[in-house]
Amino acid sequence: MRRENSISKSCESARNICIVKTLAKLGHFPSRTSEKEAWFLSPLRSETQASFNVSLRKNIWYDFGIGEGGSIIDLIMAIKSCSIKEAVQFLQADTIIPYFIAPTPQLPSENKIEITTVGPLKHSALIGYLRSRRIPVEVARRYCKEVWYTLKGQGYFAVGLENNLGGWELRNKYYKNSSSPKSYSFIDHSSNRLVVTEGIFDFLTLAVLNEGLVNASDGIVLNSLAFLKDIKNIISEYHEVFLFLDNDPAGEKATKSLLIFSANVTDCSVSYHPHKDLNEKLIFNSKNITVE
Repeated sequence: MRRENSISKSCESARNICIVKTLAKLGHFPSRTSEKEAWFLSPLRSETQASFNVSLRKNIWYDFGIGEGGSIIDLIMAIKSCSIKEAVQFLQADTIIPYFIAPTPQLPSENKIEITTVGPLKHSALIGYLRSRRIPVEVARRYCKEVWYTLKGQGYFAVGLENNLGGWELRNKYYKNSSSPKSYSFIDHSSNRLVVTEGIFDFLTLAVLNEGLVNASDGIVLNSLAFLKDIKNIISEYHEVFLFLDNDPAGEKATKSLLIFSANVTDCSVSYHPHKDLNEKLIFNSKNITVE
């Protein structure tokens, strides 16, 4: 009888563990969220439209594709094909996942990203994401961090690049976000040469394709073409400026404006034409190469 009571208490305790945080630990992130619910691509099967629902108020799930749902214990049993006892043991072994607390009503305007933790890149889901973009983790660790943040009361984590004003550009498999204040990112290598890219993965890709150039140059990651005007004074201070902007109308327009602005600017976009950007070229050229 005591053993049955102990098992019952363990199950009750495990049911209160947050489903959304558990899915994040397993590498699954919501496609969209609201104050009441989160929608995921099902962790139980392959799909392209998110039909896996998690109630943020009740901490229960339902997969509309297979017509099944339940508690966090039911979910772990389904994902890992294990018994109740094994599911409870799995959940209780992880002390990082916080327990579920029914959310308190929030004001609609409360949508600001709050950074909670910044540290070295180590989460398996982020490392897997980097590999899918063909970026070795050791390259990413030189410039980026693992950033945990909250948005609308929910916790997330991402590959983060700090910008010039202390904000963060945040990327994971499902989300592209940024925290305030938003600005460009500057990488200081004490050089008289500058390389300019549009986004995080353009710069990381350049570090993979041409490590010598990146190591011997200062770098600017624009994070948005809107900051083009903010870097013109910086560009004029360098002997050489190499541009690696996107091969699309916006990127081409930005490139032309900087070529007109300064004679020390060189357009390098031809090196990855006909691809849109550097990372697209890297992925195309390394489909059959495993990144360790």
